[in-house]
Amino acid sequence: MTTRTVTWTEANARRIERQGIAAPMESTPAETSSAMLGAHAQVLSAGELSLALRMAGGATRADVREALWSDASLVKTYGPRGTVHLLAAADLPMWTGALSAIPAGANPMPAPARMTDEQTEQVLDAIGDALDGAELTVDELTEAIVERVGSWAGDPVMEAFQDKWPRWRQATHRAAHRGVLRFAPNRGRKTTYTSPAVTPMEAQPALAALVHRYLYAYGPASPQHFAKWLAAPKGWATELFAALAREGRVEEVSFEDAPAWVAAGDLDFPDAPARGVRLLPYFDAFAIASQPRERLFPGPAYKRALAGGQAGNFPVVLVDGVVAGVWHQRRSGRRIALTVEPIGEALRTQHARDELEAQAERVGEALEGKTELTVGVVAVGAHA
Repeated sequence: MTTRTVTWTEANARRIERQGIAAPMESTPAETSSAMLGAHAQVLSAGELSLALRMAGGATRADVREALWSDASLVKTYGPRGTVHLLAAADLPMWTGALSAIPAGANPMPAPARMTDEQTEQVLDAIGDALDGAELTVDELTEAIVERVGSWAGDPVMEAFQDKWPRWRQATHRAAHRGVLRFAPNRGRKTTYTSPAVTPMEAQPALAALVHRYLYAYGPASPQHFAKWLAAPKGWATELFAALAREGRVEEVSFEDAPAWVAAGDLDFPDAPARGVRLLPYFDAFAIASQPRERLFPGPAYKRALAGGQAGNFPVVLVDGVVAGVWHQRRSGRRIALTVEPIGEALRTQHARDELEAQAERVGEALEGKTELTVGVVAVGAHA
C-alpha cells in the first residue's frame, strides 16, 4: 500500500481549521477547549483569550469565566507539561487517566527537598482527603496535609519566586493528574484548591483517546512531537505509538520527508492553504503544539518570536498560517493599548492591515475593552 504524503501547507491549514482559528466555532468554552486540547492558563487572561477568540458570536472572557466558575463545564487544573490549563470537565477522566500514566522522570528537586515515593503517596492521599467537599487556600491545605502526614510535608524547602514553599507542593501537579485536586476561585489574592470529583479512566484507553485527540488536532505528528508536547519520555511515546499502530488506531503518512502519524482513516485535508491575519495570545495551544516549529516560525520569526526556543513567550501574529509578527497589550481600565511588531513584509499590504485592525478590535471585544492599535516595535521582553 502506498504511504500518503501530506504537505506542510495541508497539515497547517487543517490544524488551523479544526480549532477555530480559520473561522470561529459555534461552540461553548468547554467544547472549544476540547478542540484545541486545552488552553494554557498559567496567565489566566491568556487562556480566556485563547478560548474566546475561537468562539463565534462575539464571545468574551465573561463567557469563559462563567463556564469556569459558575457552571463548572470548564476546569482550571494542571494539564500537559504539568502547567496550568483550562480543560473541559467532561474530558477530565481522559486527562487524569492519561497524564497519571506518563512515566515520571528524574526528580529535579535538590536531595534535601525531595520526597520519597512513599511520602509522595502519603501526600496525595492527604490532599484527596482534605479537599473532599472543601475549598482550601494553599496555607489551609498545608495545615491539613501536615496534620495528616507529619511536619516534614510543611518544611519550607522549595525555592519559588524569592520565597520558599512547603515540601508537599512538589506533588501539586501529580495530585491534579491523579484527579484529587483542581483550582477553585481565588479567595482574595490567595490561590485556592478543591477536588474535581473525577474518576480517572484506565491508563491504556485514556492514552489511546489522548493520542487520537492530539493527532486529530495537530497531526500529522511523530511520537517525538507528542512527547515534547506532553514533556514525556521520547522512548515511551515511540512504544505507545507502535502499540496503537498494531491495533490499527493510528496510520503512518509521509510528512516533511519523514514518517508521521494521523488517526486511522483521518486523511482528509483542505485543498486551500490557510489565509488571513490572526492574533494569538501567550502560550496559545496552536503555537505550542504545531510542529515542525521551523515551518510555523519561518526565517527571522524563529529567533524573534521563539525567544530561545520556547514557543508561547510572545503573543504572535499569524499571516496566512505562519508567524509574521509579535504583539503586546497593556490595559488601563477599558482602554487596551495593543502594539504589533511585524516580522518581514507580510503585514505591508492594505488588505493585511485591514485584517489586523479587525483582529485587534476582536481582541478588545473578547477582553471587554477597546483596543488602540499601534504598529511598531514591541519593546517589552518575553512573557511580559
